Amino acid sequence: MEVAKAASALALKVAQTESPMVFLNIGEPDFTAPMLVQEAACKAIRDGLTHYTQAVGTSALRECISDWYWQRFNVKVAASRIMVTAGASAALQLACLALIESGDEILMPDPSYPCNRHFVSAADGTAVLIPTTATERFQLSADKVQAAWSDRTRGVLLASPSNPTGTSIHPDELRRIHAVVSNRGGITLVDEIYLSLSYDAQFGQTALALDEDVISINSFSKYFSMTGWRLGWMVVPERIVPVIERLAQNLFICPSTISQYAALACFEADSLAEYERRRAEFQARRDYFIPALNALGLRVPVMPDGAFYAWADCSAACNKLKVKDSWDVAFEIMQRAHVAVTPGRDFGSANARNFLRFSTASSMPQLKVAIERLKVLFS
Repeated sequence: MEVAKAASALALKVAQTESPMVFLNIGEPDFTAPMLVQEAACKAIRDGLTHYTQAVGTSALRECISDWYWQRFNVKVAASRIMVTAGASAALQLACLALIESGDEILMPDPSYPCNRHFVSAADGTAVLIPTTATERFQLSADKVQAAWSDRTRGVLLASPSNPTGTSIHPDELRRIHAVVSNRGGITLVDEIYLSLSYDAQFGQTALALDEDVISINSFSKYFSMTGWRLGWMVVPERIVPVIERLAQNLFICPSTISQYAALACFEADSLAEYERRRAEFQARRDYFIPALNALGLRVPVMPDGAFYAWADCSAACNKLKVKDSWDVAFEIMQRAHVAVTPGRDFGSANARNFLRFSTASSMPQLKVAIERLKVLFS
């Protein structure tokens, strides 16, 4: 956020120059909600459908999500297990508050999305970051989970595909991790908000296929292009549905009613076709941008199989620019190339300072401009 503030301030100064700021620091699709979704929101307002809904969301939307799991992943998920939330953030908060007691430890990979560990802290738990490597796709392994498990461990919080790396856990490894966790009576919590933005069939599978004890977090923000609508959902075992519902009633009352009615249109055939067209566009951006970064010496050690991020090793750039770590590189790139990127230090402590996160959620023309400017900087 500090980098974003600095980039926005600099953007005002260079807006009318030949080199306006290119923002590759925020993980937000440049696409907005498709027309059918926008029209559904307008219709809900015209029809007066703006009152509170159930705390866990409307039955119609929960049924649509249930059908979507069957149609897309061939996995049966009962609508009664689906809780619609005020974004994936609310889902993560509810899950942590429901399942974590004071002093509990949750195992997470390093690097990982920083807010996820803060949800654990907000529930008075402790996030234990376990260093990962490129050979592990920057994801936890069953062996590392088993080795790190202690009397205080409550479970694992994974993300597949991950922010910041765009890498997923292989389904076989996820199955082994879940077995380790289950054998110890723990919880397997999987952030799947980028799942539908998968580009490799072997990884594009939901963790819900394992069994009904897995808790999955999902969102309408990324694949469904509804970031500011603040709508997500979680899938939980039947036995904890009442617990989540009581928490949701007290903390949120209900998710946005207008957003819920709009989201019904996400599952129309024309909307789904548009989302798939956009997914192909995100893949094309990845396929252009990652090799271009590698050619500049900003090496991406693992090709992202999903999401819209590039986790690039900037060690060579540090040497070239004569700076200490990715924080300094990010500011050099911002000030000299007018490209905003995210330094790695927020995402972990093991080796994250040597990495930059680039977002490829921006348009292809913007990505090409960024690469040309980086070429000049690093030439």
